[in-house]
Amino acid sequence: MKRRYLPLVHVLLAVLVLLVLLPGGTASSPPWMFLGAVALTEGLYLLRFRRSSDGAAPSLLIAIFWTLLLLWETYTTRLGLANIILVPTPEDVFHVFLTHRSLMIRGIFSSLQLLSLGFAIGLTAGVGLGLTAGWFPLPRDVLAPVARVMSPIPPIVYSPYVVALMPSFRSAAVVILVLGIFWPTFMNMMAQAQALDRRIIDAARMMNVSGAEMVFRILLPSVTPGLFSGLRVSLSTSFLLLTMAEMTGAASGLGYFIKNYSDYANYTNVVAGIFLVGAVVTALNGVIGAVERRVVRWKR
Repeated sequence: MKRRYLPLVHVLLAVLVLLVLLPGGTASSPPWMFLGAVALTEGLYLLRFRRSSDGAAPSLLIAIFWTLLLLWETYTTRLGLANIILVPTPEDVFHVFLTHRSLMIRGIFSSLQLLSLGFAIGLTAGVGLGLTAGWFPLPRDVLAPVARVMSPIPPIVYSPYVVALMPSFRSAAVVILVLGIFWPTFMNMMAQAQALDRRIIDAARMMNVSGAEMVFRILLPSVTPGLFSGLRVSLSTSFLLLTMAEMTGAASGLGYFIKNYSDYANYTNVVAGIFLVGAVVTALNGVIGAVERRVVRWKR
């Protein structure tokens, strides 16, 4: 069962590589960066395949990905049917990672600095206040109505006012990120704390468990799986907010990279930037997954 789709994956990969290596085509850049990205993706897939108990899902996913790349390569490089400005070839797109690597690396570090600061503040405040509101009735009665009003409002709505109010774009971006992370985390933690089995709490109190032990040995372990599940959603949302914010007034970052080249109609670099954003988000999700497997071992 695990190896059912493995031949399909390798056949699609072989056809893609042969198609890329064929002479001719409309690409103006060498194919080596594109083939390197394909090889890296295949290596990550095989690693995931070996570790997975059921390899069907990752095999089907990578088969779909190879099929999309095949269609892209055929439509642009081999048949030349696309408008080369609007739909660049894969070779040209991935060659950008070589020619603009220093700018991309600076953009990644700039975006990650803002993301880590906003994520840390929003996550810490959301977890702390959310658990407090879920555990104690009075804070819940005060904060829950405010959260129900504020949490549905998209944080990007505040961006024009926040950018005008804050002394710098970086501080404005951090505020927008904090708003985007805080409310979902707060609502998630409040719900997780309220859902804790009261019988466990009553049993702990009968055993004269102290307040600190109640928090660190019962409450936090109970809400940690839900916290990590929410982190994945919060990460995607916060990166979306960050990219949109960087498109409005930043001088660096991944969003700035995409917006800057879109202003000059350089869509080859724009598509490369989109791939880079997807790669960074995927890597960050992988980090969260690795931390979750180590911290929440009883969930496995």
